Amino acid sequence: MFWSSLDEATVPDDWKCADVSPVFKKGNRSQVENYRPISLTSQICKIFESIITDAVVKHLDTNLLIHDSQHGFRKGRSCLTNLLTFLDKVTSDIDTGKNVDVIFLDFAKAFDKVPHQRLLQKLTSHGITGKLLQWISNWLTNRKQRVCINGSLSDWIQVLSGVPQGSVLGPILFLIFINDLECGITNWILKFADDTKIFRPVCDYNDYTAFQEDLNRLFSWTTDWQMAFNIEKCKVMHFGKSNKAYSYCLDGLPLMEVSKEKDLGVIISKDLKVSKQCSVAYSKANRMLGVLNRTITYKSTDIMLRLYKSVVRPHLEYCRGSWG
Repeated sequence: MFWSSLDEATVPDDWKCADVSPVFKKGNRSQVENYRPISLTSQICKIFESIITDAVVKHLDTNLLIHDSQHGFRKGRSCLTNLLTFLDKVTSDIDTGKNVDVIFLDFAKAFDKVPHQRLLQKLTSHGITGKLLQWISNWLTNRKQRVCINGSLSDWIQVLSGVPQGSVLGPILFLIFINDLECGITNWILKFADDTKIFRPVCDYNDYTAFQEDLNRLFSWTTDWQMAFNIEKCKVMHFGKSNKAYSYCLDGLPLMEVSKEKDLGVIISKDLKVSKQCSVAYSKANRMLGVLNRTITYKSTDIMLRLYKSVVRPHLEYCRGSWG
């Protein structure tokens, strides 16, 4: 069945239908934009997607096509490697007496806005052609989805753009689409899927100008490829005691300056101290201990130890190498 699907470059209609389960991210629970739409698709299709994904990843890795700045959905890369790379470069500059400016960029609904025809162009430029390209094109075309909440279903609607969140193939396609984001950029840039930060030492006005020019290039990229920054959520952080705290803008709009920011789940402070992150991790772990204490009646050593390792300890150990 899989070979027939690939050979004919066709995908059964049932494989293109998805029940969307909204998963809360953060913020106000009554606002739709604070939920991530996870697509629940055919399990059979996911098996075939995993086979195709393995082949695509092998091709990308063998030919070194994905830039080293990308740490998302890659073997040997993670949130921790992203944060360690970032902190190593920032602290090295700070130790030599330099000031560093960092801009945390936020894409607006990045996975949902990927334009299909432009994605196919990028797949071709990465050497993915022939029947595989045709199959992916068919897989993206005429998709339908509906929202499922507490057993209630919405009407079906056509999906005109984006890669399905919750699919196996979707994340790799997104990495390919965003891969050339840093082309022409002179500053350091790090990505975890769409979570992007750009930074550099800023010691004088020339450094500031170069930084702003890179921001303008990034904005031009989003315009050319039909993506968009959520400018209200893009933030600037200034490191260094003598930092002149220049103001930056995107599309003529000034970016918010912050003294701390949660980056990939870890709180980064402009003084590079980890006390805030330690406090938050302790609070989360303590709350989970309270939940276990209130809800578990039979508190045997074996049961409590298993629960502690699965729901409490992860809060204390998440990316601990970057702050512990």
